[in-house]
Amino acid sequence: MKTTLGEEIMLLTLDDETGVVQERTRADHAVAAATLAELALAGRIGIVDGDVAVQDRSPMGVPALDTALETIAAREKPAEPYAWVSRLARTAVADARRGLLDKGLVREEKKKRWGVFSVTRYPEADGAPEAALRAGLSRVVLDGADPDERQSALLAVVHGAGLHESAFPGADQRAVARRLARLSQGSWAAVAVRKALENLQIEFIAST
Repeated sequence: MKTTLGEEIMLLTLDDETGVVQERTRADHAVAAATLAELALAGRIGIVDGDVAVQDRSPMGVPALDTALETIAAREKPAEPYAWVSRLARTAVADARRGLLDKGLVREEKKKRWGVFSVTRYPEADGAPEAALRAGLSRVVLDGADPDERQSALLAVVHGAGLHESAFPGADQRAVARRLARLSQGSWAAVAVRKALENLQIEFIAST
């Protein structure tokens, strides 16, 4: 059962028991950046003159990735990676959540908050894939193993979004940050998610 990079970001940031996303804004943008990174790994998109460019429009057979690819291909005006991170965040998160539900890795729970407001949570249903994911990432970041291509992309997004503690709870966060910084050197995905979050913060400050 193969998970997408976006789904893996969601597994790392969802509280297993409560089903609440930790660091919601960072996590949402990281899911979008991970989706872009996966499309790039599959040769569907590339970075040309600083902008995201579609290189292969053929579907991958994964709804979350195909939806994102179609969205990018439909836009005539090119845009930088950080702009796509912001634009894709909402749909990418919804698609990643659906993917986890379909795979049986989380379950959906609807509750009333204060007896009035309806809230939906996604607690863990099958913890084995997340445990394997975390073990693999820990070997790379904490034990110094060499990452594979997918791990490199995922860790670059984690670093760019500042999700170090969600990915490596209880670890020496300074050491984690140093290792991720080295692994993420030259990664456009790390820069894209970081810039998207910075722009969001600037917009928030300007509106207050």
